[in-house]
Amino acid sequence: MQLYEELVARGLIAQVTNEDEIREMINAGKATFYIGFDCTADSLTAGHFVALTFMKRLQAAGNKPIALIGGGTTMIGDPSGRTDMRKMLTKEDIDHNAQCFKRQMERFIEFGEGKAQMVNNADWLLNLNYVELLRDVGACFSVNNMLRAECYKQRMEKGLSFLEFNYMIMQSYDFYHLFQSHGCNMQFGGNDQWSNMLGGTELIRRKLGKDAHCMTITLLTDSQGNKMGKTAGNAVWLDPNKTSPYDFYQYWRNVEDADVMKCIRLLTFLPLEQIDEMDSWTGSQLNRAKEVLAWELTNMVHGKEEADKAQEAAQALFGGGGDKASMPTTELTIDNFGDGQIGIMNLLVACGLAPSKGEARRLVQQGGVSVGDEKITDIDRKFGCELFVGDGVIIKKGKKVFHRAVMN
Repeated sequence: MQLYEELVARGLIAQVTNEDEIREMINAGKATFYIGFDCTADSLTAGHFVALTFMKRLQAAGNKPIALIGGGTTMIGDPSGRTDMRKMLTKEDIDHNAQCFKRQMERFIEFGEGKAQMVNNADWLLNLNYVELLRDVGACFSVNNMLRAECYKQRMEKGLSFLEFNYMIMQSYDFYHLFQSHGCNMQFGGNDQWSNMLGGTELIRRKLGKDAHCMTITLLTDSQGNKMGKTAGNAVWLDPNKTSPYDFYQYWRNVEDADVMKCIRLLTFLPLEQIDEMDSWTGSQLNRAKEVLAWELTNMVHGKEEADKAQEAAQALFGGGGDKASMPTTELTIDNFGDGQIGIMNLLVACGLAPSKGEARRLVQQGGVSVGDEKITDIDRKFGCELFVGDGVIIKKGKKVFHRAVMN
């Protein structure tokens, strides 16, 4: 099985402009392609992870990836998948986020001479003259066609700013620029980017009289159909300081039964033959599949040592074995205890399980908190410091969040 056929079998490909030509280029290792990453946060997310592993697969087959950092387009903001306007970031914020992206990408993609390249569209977009840009490329875009694009249609009722309306032109210009400067003949992106990507192929055709291609990658969605990423409200960050390796592992360990095999196909590098065998797994075997998924992804993002530690911590919680020291832990000091006791609301806040006492109160009142084996329903419940000596105590929030508190 060649690469393109494997991508299809994994369910990674959503839409293509010319399947025969794209298949031939990818399988022959002759594609020079780019994927853009706007710097709207200081870390990549699980949503970006699909694109990063996609680039890794194609690079291994001899194709040349270009990772485009959106230092320029981030100053506009992509309206795709949004019901409101993105927060305006300063140039300093964007530059900081771009540097964070670079460090994380280098863990997945091999950059260097003759290998993957990293570019920043701020280098050409921020130097454009507005009137010259309008004269050069403005006539190549039909406002009627742009308004039919799904990314704009869903915003028209609540309001679409002229700033955001320009995003498609900027992304199209990126492809036009890279086609000429880097020989980039293909653009990949999320399925929600289709209209923007077609704008680039059309601009290249009208300005240069040449063909370029684009292909969209299946979006990573949760069981409710929501896009996983920093704009969907359920971000899973690749930065260990924002989502710990343990929490990262637990996220994938707790995916719904209906989603686990889809995630294994999309995200891991396990052989398809092995995945096909796992497709028949049912019942308790699905828990094993979730462990495989969680370990494989944690290993890829954080390394084998962190993946092993996260797995041991999970086994300590659910299987009675493993090392409890590997799970997220808060070390309490005597300052946390008034008269030798700590209240449940203060405990939740101290452990980072609630951002405020008000939220902690709500969690307790809704029956979502357990300390040790005891479900806590009294907001005035207090615990003595002796409970936290030694191995400490496990606090459970909801069904899937576990945290250890120990006395320092």
